[in-house]
Amino acid sequence: MTDPDKREMIEEEGDTENKTELANRIAEQSRKVANTYQHIEDGFLRIIRWFSDILDRILFNRRYGKLTALVLAVLMYVSVNFNSMSAVYTSTLQSSRRLEDVTITAKYNSDTFELSGLPQTADVTISGDATNVTNAITSGGVIVADLEGMTEGTHEVRLQGEGFGSNVDVVSNPTTVMVTLKKKTTQQFDLSYDFIHLSAMESIYSVGTPEFEYTKVNVRASRDTLDSIAFVKALIDVSGQAADFEQDARLIAYDSAGVPVSADIVPSTVHVFVPVTSPNKTVPVVVQVSGEIAAEGMAIESITADQQTVTIYGPESILGKIDNVVVTLNASNITKDSTILRPVVLPTGVSSSNINQITMTIVLGEEAERTIEDVKINYKNNLNNYKVSQPNNQTTVSVKVTGTQSNIDAVTADDISVYVDMIDAKPGLSEFQLQVDQPADGMVKYQITEPAYELNVLGETTDDGENGGADENNG
Repeated sequence: MTDPDKREMIEEEGDTENKTELANRIAEQSRKVANTYQHIEDGFLRIIRWFSDILDRILFNRRYGKLTALVLAVLMYVSVNFNSMSAVYTSTLQSSRRLEDVTITAKYNSDTFELSGLPQTADVTISGDATNVTNAITSGGVIVADLEGMTEGTHEVRLQGEGFGSNVDVVSNPTTVMVTLKKKTTQQFDLSYDFIHLSAMESIYSVGTPEFEYTKVNVRASRDTLDSIAFVKALIDVSGQAADFEQDARLIAYDSAGVPVSADIVPSTVHVFVPVTSPNKTVPVVVQVSGEIAAEGMAIESITADQQTVTIYGPESILGKIDNVVVTLNASNITKDSTILRPVVLPTGVSSSNINQITMTIVLGEEAERTIEDVKINYKNNLNNYKVSQPNNQTTVSVKVTGTQSNIDAVTADDISVYVDMIDAKPGLSEFQLQVDQPADGMVKYQITEPAYELNVLGETTDDGENGGADENNG
């Protein structure tokens, strides 16, 4: 046998031994696995026998029989009533909500009929599934009065909810309403106007007479409503306007009390042109002094204002009647030379001025006194045009003037107005009190030395005017 053949034989013998060893190991492992499964099976069977033994002791023991019967009864009840109990626990939660002041909408031919008697809102109760009720509340639903197909007259109409969804119940309060349909007719009215938001227009400006595209409009409503309309106005908004302007003004109908009337105005607006001006006038500033100087023995020597004139703004009809503006000064608060800031008092009807206040410098001086003779006596308010005579032929009076020396020296008899007020005069000899007009500037004061005055009022009248008869007898 050659060496290669020997080697091959040895290798084959080695392979056979390896295979035999591998087979023995596999067989040994299989026996171990089989033994393990057998042990597990035996343990499981012991547990079952143990549990079965316990059940037998419980089920067939008088001591636990009642408890076992109760458990079995509960199990049977649950199994039989499972569907009913499931329905209870899975049922939806019901809800009800109330809404107040829900808008009522009417369905009718508004071109032909006028509707009255329908309330604007109703209270609504919504019921159903809680989720659906919540959705209905936020849906923006309305209550509807369906009058379509109804003719002229009074009708009872049931209110219905729309827009709340089909999964809820909607009940309105009231549920029914009595409404009236009246046929509309057309009548023509003249246009008038009102300016609105005048406070939002700068006060130095004034609006003129507006010019309308047309001056008549058609109003469509029932005959009763048309008869209640007193005028139709264009509401012209002037807020912020500072020059001539144009706009489409809204038209509103009003009754005689100025209350808006619901009606169809055709057209509903009118194009209007409005001129805007700024009328003004420059007038002097007049200082009016009241009260007595607090400092004893002193009088006002001079009052100097930093502004001698003021420009006022307002309607031309008002400005034409104004000759000055007034600044007041209370002298009783003055004890020494002072500089005082005072507001400008605007006359009624004046909207504004270029200055709102002035600064006055007041200088005091020693008070002096002077008597002026032969001041003429005049008559006022001789409404009955009586003739009069003076028993003593007294037609003049003396007047004491007080103030600083320079101011009283400047006064003459013609500057002083002394008069008898005959507003309550009756025929016969009567005693009157002479009165004197004090100067507005407060620089001097007048005092009549003999205020009592006898006057013979005659029953006769004259045609010379208010003071005619009295003046004739003044000498």
